[in-house]
Amino acid sequence: MRTILRVNMSDLSIKKEPLPEKWANYGGRALTDALVFTEVPADADPLGPENKLVIAPGILGGTTAPNGGRLSIGAKSPLTGGIKESNSGGTAAHALGKMGVAAIVIEGKPEKKGCSYALRLFPDGKADIVARHDLAGLSTYEAVAVAKGIEATEDRMTDKSSFLVIGPAGELGMKAAGIAVTDPMGYPNRFAGRGGLGAVMGSKCLKIIAIFDEGLSYTEHADKDAFNAAVKKFAKALREHPVSGTGLPTYGTNVLANIINEAGGYPTRNFSSGQFEGVDGISGETMREITVERGGNVKHGCHSGCVIQCSRYYVDKDGHYKTKGPEYESAWSLGADCGISDMDAVAELDRTCGEIGVDTIEMGATLAVYMESGAIDFGDAEGALAALKEIPKDTPLGRALGDGAEATGKAYGVDRVPVVKHQAMPAYDPRPIQGIGVTYATSTMGADHTAGYSITANVLAVGGTVDPLKPEGQAELSKNLQIATAMLDSAGFCIFVAFPVLDIPEAFEAIGEMMTAHTGKTWGADELMQLGKEALTYERIFNQHAGFTAADDRLPAYFYTEKLPPHNVVFTVTDEELDSVYDFVPATAAEMGIS
Repeated sequence: MRTILRVNMSDLSIKKEPLPEKWANYGGRALTDALVFTEVPADADPLGPENKLVIAPGILGGTTAPNGGRLSIGAKSPLTGGIKESNSGGTAAHALGKMGVAAIVIEGKPEKKGCSYALRLFPDGKADIVARHDLAGLSTYEAVAVAKGIEATEDRMTDKSSFLVIGPAGELGMKAAGIAVTDPMGYPNRFAGRGGLGAVMGSKCLKIIAIFDEGLSYTEHADKDAFNAAVKKFAKALREHPVSGTGLPTYGTNVLANIINEAGGYPTRNFSSGQFEGVDGISGETMREITVERGGNVKHGCHSGCVIQCSRYYVDKDGHYKTKGPEYESAWSLGADCGISDMDAVAELDRTCGEIGVDTIEMGATLAVYMESGAIDFGDAEGALAALKEIPKDTPLGRALGDGAEATGKAYGVDRVPVVKHQAMPAYDPRPIQGIGVTYATSTMGADHTAGYSITANVLAVGGTVDPLKPEGQAELSKNLQIATAMLDSAGFCIFVAFPVLDIPEAFEAIGEMMTAHTGKTWGADELMQLGKEALTYERIFNQHAGFTAADDRLPAYFYTEKLPPHNVVFTVTDEELDSVYDFVPATAAEMGIS
């Protein structure tokens, strides 16, 4: 039986309750959405006691489903003011799945300020909250190291553990703060980064969550043989597709740098150009060469059961671990968007963001806005690093940067700030890649590439082709991808399974077969897409209750007027087309009985 673990930080109590039958088919994003929609007032203060932080593995968490170990974390966002689901790799999702925990709901907040607590979950089903004031103010890496060193002396503490931890930015309530999740080697380098959910965790005085699953088995299936057959079918498709089977394992997510730069959609120096002359210095190919030369790790999974294995460890010149091989988004945001072309400099910035506990996408965009103000020059890596280090000091500069790109633009008089719903845009300019512009504009999450990754058809010719420079077909493309992505997030899959799913029919079939064999409920194409629609419907209606209107589903004005080199184009998808993306919500809401 799947359970909800309720953690009340007001009185430090914990209780278990069964997952309500109405949500029996939910996991991951759908479940965080349902709980936040139902239990958090849309007008709640994101950092107040009414907000709740919900942590949920996907439906297939705790199983051997290939690439099925992603974690969803949800709340009302301090950054966007709307509902938020932030997604992470790492080992926590499978650990929770093995424990039968469908969701952890963290509610309330202590009256006493400046406190610091740890939540611990044990293999025998017990959980407790302990004061850990020694962890207050520590970086994410320091906090995990200290926690492991102390906890390991207790009999029931073992090396088999997963941690969720916030850095100083989360403790200070900064809107760009994320939640770090440990990877299979114990490094807190996987992030639920977007939307400021680290600040929500910090507002509850919760510094760290430790999950110990030593000795626990994978969860049982309704039909074990059918599940194993579907697993083999799905894994085969993942290995056969050229993106998930060759490109990502060989060069990591940063394989996209040269591809998107060539397409003219690689945002450079605060979205002022679509190509970066220094792209080679921060590309996936260069990163691999450096890592191989220095003896670093060039391929592993960020959680168990990963077939794609696009993660890697970046090491310094002496061969010592520095950070995860900066992902495409991080290498872009801390690199090209800031005019920085040195991979070691990018890695140092990435590690610093990780220690402070801030989202690298938001931070790169924020630093670029800061650079545009003239405070430091584009390309000034040392100046960027010094600025980042102001965040944990909570100086005026640190507070502006820690609250994100929009706050920094206001503080330093910059008008060209690439945000939607107050959240910074990721590594694809929406003018020459119009489908991603639709996703940025309409996503319930604020500007978010993963919400509906139109790069598939716009650039990579995966799942068909849609001309990236023209508005035709972009709204429909984004809508279908947003629905499918919400489904994958709810099942617990990595977004990169979308590549074979869009091109290989057997891959999509295998998802339904795994879900059916695991749960005992029939999951055909209609049921899978309905799951995605229901998640998005919760999100859309919550945001409407929070005051969002069609005017919030638009890009900043300069994307419609300022032509981007080298294609010299502007964003041309009409408002009417943008407003059509969520046309399924009224009917879906009626079916769900919500309003």
